[in-house]
Amino acid sequence: MKDQVERLISEMVNAGVFFQDAVSEFEKKYIRKVLEVSGGNQSRAAKALGIHRNTLGRKMEEYHISSRNGSSESSKSARRKRSPRK
Repeated sequence: MKDQVERLISEMVNAGVFFQDAVSEFEKKYIRKVLEVSGGNQSRAAKALGIHRNTLGRKMEEYHISSRNGSSESSKSARRKRSPRK
């Protein structure tokens, strides 16, 4: 895996990809995959990622990721689907 990462980094550097863009894209795809593997369970996904559940929730909102198996959705529909807290 280390060799694959090295090759990918070299390709990205040569293509002029900015650091923050690379980090964001990695984070987004990694979170989606872990959510998919965890069946959309945010608590299990957060534990597998080694982050707090609230941090996962913030990142999901930032990247417009639905808890339904890590699929994308627009922020507008994501807000609409949340039920109000009492």
